Amino acid sequence: MRTPWADGPEYVTQCPIKPGATYTYRFTIENQEGTLWWHAHSRWLRATVYGALVIFPKSGSSYPFPKPNVEAPIILGEWWYRNIVDVMRQAIFTGAAPNVSDAYTINGQPGDLYRCSSKDTMKISVKSGDRVLLRVINAALNQQLFFSVANHKLTVVEADAAYLKPFTSRVIMVGPGQTTNVLLTADQPPARYYMAARAYATAQNAPFDNTTTTAILEYQNSRSGSSSSPVLPQLPAFNDTATVTAFTSQMRSIASNAKVPTKIDENLFFTVGLGFVNCAPGPRCQGPNNTRFAASMNNVSFVLPRRTSLLQAAYQNIPGVFTTDFPPVPPVKFDYTGNVSRALWQPRFGTKLYKLKFGSNVQIVLQDTAIFSTEDHPIHLHGYHFFVVGQGFGNFNPQTDTAKFNLVDPPVRNTIDVPVGGWAVIRFVADNPGGMPDYAGRKGRAIPALPLDHVAKMTQNGSKLPRL
Repeated sequence: MRTPWADGPEYVTQCPIKPGATYTYRFTIENQEGTLWWHAHSRWLRATVYGALVIFPKSGSSYPFPKPNVEAPIILGEWWYRNIVDVMRQAIFTGAAPNVSDAYTINGQPGDLYRCSSKDTMKISVKSGDRVLLRVINAALNQQLFFSVANHKLTVVEADAAYLKPFTSRVIMVGPGQTTNVLLTADQPPARYYMAARAYATAQNAPFDNTTTTAILEYQNSRSGSSSSPVLPQLPAFNDTATVTAFTSQMRSIASNAKVPTKIDENLFFTVGLGFVNCAPGPRCQGPNNTRFAASMNNVSFVLPRRTSLLQAAYQNIPGVFTTDFPPVPPVKFDYTGNVSRALWQPRFGTKLYKLKFGSNVQIVLQDTAIFSTEDHPIHLHGYHFFVVGQGFGNFNPQTDTAKFNLVDPPVRNTIDVPVGGWAVIRFVADNPGGMPDYAGRKGRAIPALPLDHVAKMTQNGSKLPRL
């Protein structure tokens, strides 16, 4: 959208909007159609402040699939039976993991499998034969979610505002920050059917919210009436990585949209995962073995500036706010998904950036690590769509895995889930100054900023430093 200075977390692209104040964000949509979303960028306020952002085809054009009769956003969220800011503050104070959520929601409602919420369960009314487009958005803070509609096939047509070659699945997995559009045909006996979502959780021995949120797909000519119990879909087991792999491996972009960079100027390798900070026993050390949790990339755990934003520091050449020495590869090479030495468990803290030259072709290998536990990690790159040219399990091997890359019709995304105990490779052209990958770690946030070359920033569109 070419306005990265107006889209980022507090103290990165701008200082926070003060309580009671307003901020107007004007932007131009460029080469995007489909479903995106917006959310708060100040701490955990994003748990409740979010919504759908739908970009329809231009006037005179149409979807690359049959026009639906019914369209509906399906926004998946997490809910706590506490003030969400207090949940975050408790985790920061103790150094332990945040409390898991008490419920998941669909369009703000938990659904009638939870106590005391049946009358407000979200419903979609359809007629027999209707084509229904569901715009599924995962607005949850941390949790990957399975989603399904009982007795109905889902045809996946778009993800992260980029069209896909259609394919059919009974269940989809949507990572935090991802969107997925699916078509279904109301071709079942007239009745009431649950739409349901529950966790896909991969970290070993880590607690998670093991509840199920529901909404109802209701046929208008149903003879059973609104009092009948809806049919519940069969969702995968919480750790069913095989189903997730089978689903994501079917994603292919529409060939005309694929212009994959082949000559790579910047080849980066980022490890992602948790770390543990040693500290004396006390209330701030309630992680394993008197440690506190810290998410990291390449052994760096990001520290937000406090006295000014990164953007302002760049504009005004304010020293001491950030450095440009984020490592392009892990400082120490090790068996990333094997038995990791405890000497490598403690990250360093810093506000470190990595500079890219404007227009460069960038490849980033995103590698999960087994520090504490391997886990499926959501990664978002603000300001860009990127090509997912490869994914796999174990340690990335450039000699063998590169040959398996899809450079013809890879999916185009803005958020990816790095496979549990595995890797993903993305490519993009650095032509929107200010983009930055964001690993929203389950126990914190680790962000290597990728600001583009200062000369390019001054001569292009005025956008500056990294954003989320």
